Amino acid sequence: MFILDSKNGQTLHAKIYNQIKNQILSGNLQPHTKLPSIRNLCAELSVSHNTIEYAYQQLFAEGYIYSKPKSGYYVSLLDSEFAQPSRKHSGILSGQNSQKQRTYAYDFHPACLSPESFPTQVWRKLFMDCLQEDAKQLTSYGSQQGDFALRCEIQRYLARSRGVACEAEQIVVCSGLQDSLSIIVPILRENHSMLAVEDPGHFIPKSVFQNHLFSVTPIPVNSDGLDLIALQNTASTVVYVTPSHQFPLGHIMPVANRLNLIDWAQNVGGVIIEDDYDSELRYHGSPIPALQGLRPQGNIVYIGTFSKVLSPALRVSYMVLPQRFLDTYHKLFDDYSTTVSLLEQRTLYKFMNQGYWDRHLRKMRTIYKKKHDTLLQAVNRHFGAQVTILGQGAGLHVVLKLVNNSLAEEELISRALAKDVRLIPLSKTCLCNNSRQSQVMLGFGGININEIDRGVELLYQAWY
Repeated sequence: MFILDSKNGQTLHAKIYNQIKNQILSGNLQPHTKLPSIRNLCAELSVSHNTIEYAYQQLFAEGYIYSKPKSGYYVSLLDSEFAQPSRKHSGILSGQNSQKQRTYAYDFHPACLSPESFPTQVWRKLFMDCLQEDAKQLTSYGSQQGDFALRCEIQRYLARSRGVACEAEQIVVCSGLQDSLSIIVPILRENHSMLAVEDPGHFIPKSVFQNHLFSVTPIPVNSDGLDLIALQNTASTVVYVTPSHQFPLGHIMPVANRLNLIDWAQNVGGVIIEDDYDSELRYHGSPIPALQGLRPQGNIVYIGTFSKVLSPALRVSYMVLPQRFLDTYHKLFDDYSTTVSLLEQRTLYKFMNQGYWDRHLRKMRTIYKKKHDTLLQAVNRHFGAQVTILGQGAGLHVVLKLVNNSLAEEELISRALAKDVRLIPLSKTCLCNNSRQSQVMLGFGGININEIDRGVELLYQAWY
């Protein structure tokens, strides 16, 4: 049965063509089924002979139907790869989408931000200003390295707040950590083949470098961050580190270790990839200066992002390349286009240039410090001496090490889920099949401050 929708703006023959094609692809019209004659379909739909004939001819030309002399048109036998796509996948996709959209009463995800944190009104105004000022930007791709004015603002910000010494020409605007690393890998491939990563540590570097056929060596982490002795005992010549706030354990690498790490890179002809993870969100004392500032002329690739304080949805990050890498970078990537919207870059430039970024940063530090302190108070109130807190004082999460608790991580998370509390497995950050038994990440960025105490109380009830 075919129905012509009068609200649809398509021509009549296009409507008939699309309905028959969709029924063939969905399996509602089986192979070798005879279609209604042109005369009968004309009468059924009250349309002209030419309308039906045109639709049938188009279906015939594309192979959806075939004809038999003096008999009419029949449905073609299509390859199973093309037939019934909607029936084959609809149930699976529906299940996946519903799973992703699940909400929790208490969500301790370690990388979520406060829902009310984004400066919507200011961003909208600046975005509209960019649209009205220069319509030409809508017809061009922009520099692959990123908008120059934005790079200048990032350079000034890094110099005054992180101690990074660089020029705007060394900065590349990227769309997140994996984008940054995907640019770095081809630059390093000619002289390097092995990457050392923190264990536990961020999982994205491991995936990106392995996808580019690098060997990945896990290096254990101690209270001073990356274990330098273990690093020196490997054949790796590239290392990925988070020295200012190690992810996920939160340790800070002392300056003596930083200098030793720089010396290691110089001695082996190696490269340090410094991810300044959560560097802006330090709640006690002054921010820890970047490792790059200790040896600006060294082989140190510095990576930062706006995701942890502004918005992960914008997909805007940046990296600082050593001067000696610039020729190779331009040779490999000058024909590429930027992966970040030029309008978003221009808006972010205005946001920084007009002082909104600094004010927003101060506001976010205040908000997240209150949540951080509230979480610590709740943990101490409900767990007392039954936990040790790791990584406090910075970032958007802490790690709880449970005392006198033999439950495996899977059981801890399962029991929390039964209380409608969401946790992300710490084992996801481990490379050596280390389940980090009785340790869990507890994020506080996205949860309402008034719900933190009750959420922690439910965790205590679930585990003890």
